[in-house]
Amino acid sequence: MMKAPRRDAFRRCPTVTQPRRWSAAALHSALLGRLVVSCQPVDGGAMDDDAVVVRMAQAAVAGGAAALRIEGAHRLALVRQRVTVPLVGIVKRDLAGSPIRITPWLDDVQALLAAGADVVAVDATARPRPVPVDVLQQAIQGGGALAMADCATAADALTAWAGGFDVVGTTLSGYTGGAVPATPDLGLVAQLAAMGCRVMAEGRYDTPQRAAAALQAGAWAVTVGSALTRLEVVTGWFAQALAEHHESRENP
Repeated sequence: MMKAPRRDAFRRCPTVTQPRRWSAAALHSALLGRLVVSCQPVDGGAMDDDAVVVRMAQAAVAGGAAALRIEGAHRLALVRQRVTVPLVGIVKRDLAGSPIRITPWLDDVQALLAAGADVVAVDATARPRPVPVDVLQQAIQGGGALAMADCATAADALTAWAGGFDVVGTTLSGYTGGAVPATPDLGLVAQLAAMGCRVMAEGRYDTPQRAAAALQAGAWAVTVGSALTRLEVVTGWFAQALAEHHESRENP
């Protein structure tokens, strides 16, 4: 039994002209060594608004983002009308009986394709799911888009890469159980790059230095989200640092 769908599940997407469908080779060249910005505001936060996400996307491109990661078919369609860079589309859901959140259903894939996604990302972890990973992959590639596997482990990524995914991401490393690490999984990036995978480094790349370290480790491109597009999160970092400093001065 599935919980209530997220905001855009039943919303009509704007009419979108057929997007440019990137080949894997063309996308590889376009994003090699470049920044992808994930424009996902805090759910229910002050910036969780369609118009804000569109402007956030435009600002990211103006600042040098070579591609964008957008959640929700409706929002992706709106962004598609305003930018020409490649769009990585996902749909997030909270499912009863499955931990899979990222693009779990075939309907999600079809909605993102219709909205103009150039790449569709799915959770490719080895966990209970409503639709097999290879079925989602076939639907994505059969619809003319490229398929990205959001992974937690080397086993996830190598299975996806061997199965024909166009991109493997370290997106879910550290997020499938236990405490979330404070730093990105550069070791996983290096391991996958050494195996010949096209690796999107993603997850806790919250400084320019860490993003650059991902490229040094062998990443093809780097996705940055919270540090750029979640103002509440970044504000919290500064507020906590100042509070801790003040506390140390008051109580040496």
